[in-house]
Amino acid sequence: MAQVIEGIAASNGVAIAKAYKLVDPDLSFDQVTIDDVQAEKDRVNAAFSVSKADLEQIRAKAAQNMGEAEAEVFTAHIMVLEDPELIGGIGNAIESDKINAESALKNVTDMYIAMFEGMADDNPYMAERAADIRDVTKRVLSHLLGKTLPNPALISEEVVIVAKDMTPSDTAQLDRKFVKGFITDLGGRTAHAAIMARTLEIPAVVGTGNASELINDGDLLILNGLDGVGIVDPTDDQVNAAKEQGDKYEAQKAEWAKLRNEKSLSSDGKEFVVGSNIGTPKDLKGVVESGSEGIGLYRTEFLYMDSSELPTEEDQFQAYKAVLEGMEGKVVTVRTMDIGGDKNLPYLPLPKEDNPFMGYRAIRISLDRTDIFKTQLRALLRASVYGELWIMFPMIATINEFRAARKIFEDEKQSLIDAGTPVADNIKLGIMIEIPAAALLADRFAQEVDFFSIGTNDLIAYTMAADRGNEHVSYLYQPYNPSILRIIKMVIDSAHKYGKFAAMCGEMAGDQIAVPLLMGMGLDEFSMSSTSVLQTRALMKRLDTKEMEALAEKALNLDTNEEVQALVEQEVHSN
Repeated sequence: MAQVIEGIAASNGVAIAKAYKLVDPDLSFDQVTIDDVQAEKDRVNAAFSVSKADLEQIRAKAAQNMGEAEAEVFTAHIMVLEDPELIGGIGNAIESDKINAESALKNVTDMYIAMFEGMADDNPYMAERAADIRDVTKRVLSHLLGKTLPNPALISEEVVIVAKDMTPSDTAQLDRKFVKGFITDLGGRTAHAAIMARTLEIPAVVGTGNASELINDGDLLILNGLDGVGIVDPTDDQVNAAKEQGDKYEAQKAEWAKLRNEKSLSSDGKEFVVGSNIGTPKDLKGVVESGSEGIGLYRTEFLYMDSSELPTEEDQFQAYKAVLEGMEGKVVTVRTMDIGGDKNLPYLPLPKEDNPFMGYRAIRISLDRTDIFKTQLRALLRASVYGELWIMFPMIATINEFRAARKIFEDEKQSLIDAGTPVADNIKLGIMIEIPAAALLADRFAQEVDFFSIGTNDLIAYTMAADRGNEHVSYLYQPYNPSILRIIKMVIDSAHKYGKFAAMCGEMAGDQIAVPLLMGMGLDEFSMSSTSVLQTRALMKRLDTKEMEALAEKALNLDTNEEVQALVEQEVHSN
């Protein structure tokens, strides 16, 4: 019998395919005293051999899909498997302690991991080695226990991914040719996995609570990213209805596509900028196809997350140059490294914090680790001559932070000029408005920055004091709450008072309830997932800005998120 699983519609579209569970198997075991030492050693050798074959296949697939640089992490894992000291140490533990292969593997690898982690403060490379050993141990242990580890990079047929959650690194491995969508227990529309799904143009349903428990590997699954529903073992009628709904959505997309080369205009002729958010140069194809008028957010942290070490100045220069050239003179707004929170690097160990989202992250790391920050700024400065570059600093809380970042930027710019390196003279510097303290001081910031970009994902979380990844308080993620709208209006008004540009790069910029309100507030640029660009342009085309000003004024004087949503649905979306 068909089972319906309800969640949050995180990325539009409909998919029908077999389920692929991206959930680690239970790898627990008991320590056992053994008699046949050689048999246990043979088990270890066999598990190492099969694990090496796995990794060679994964490495080849990763090199093909993501490039040689990204595949190097698997080369490091293979080297661990080839280490004679590791294999010998496990064999010695089996022989001396008379314990089973699983126990010997864990005891020896735990010792190595503890040793490398103990040296990580002085040498970040050691933390990377510890992570390699941990990953390899899990793979070897799975073979000893006869369990299969899921690996999205090896998927070779059409599937819908089923997972408890999807990390940015999980989504980075997905091949659109085979992965038709995903459904998760956790997450919301603004989680990184949801954003990546929209970038990949695959449907996603998140925040179901228990999809990974209810769905088995190989189950036929309808994934409806339009309605936020998954259907397990659907009937023929449900399959036909899903196909029909998917076809209608594709037809609607074809209508929107006719606006690809048009300007983003309201019905009364006011022009807006509708741009795209990207993570890597590979996202440029979607940006161009969507008819985006610029890139409002280039999330440079993926350069760091897709590497096994800090990316060099040259690596970064080539990536930025590719994007600037690819946009052919349209503005590219680059956010400097936003690492921390839920985006960590194995080779850059960060202090363990009770609340990392409010801790050592983003600009706070950049101003502390100026060696990393300067490398990034130099790469951006060198690339600036290939297009129209704007740079923004994330997580700015105080004016002194902006001034410090600007000073480092100016020093690096002068250093390059002195060395005879060409640098553009029209680079704009701005800040992300995502901390309420910066929003409340927007009138002062506006006198020093060139532009604001409102990062609503974090701004809402910090204003409502609610972690957007925590399902117990997810109801407080309220983008239409009048308190949020008032803050946004204040930021836009402060920018315009001093002749500065006000943009938004949070997911709210492409939200079809929020867009009419933001138009009424006078937002200059709406930057979103490329898949939302044409839909947003189509909506703008039928809205009058004077009427939207009146609508926004009404919304600002309501009491609740729900009242605002009902108002917009009634006055804008009911026709």
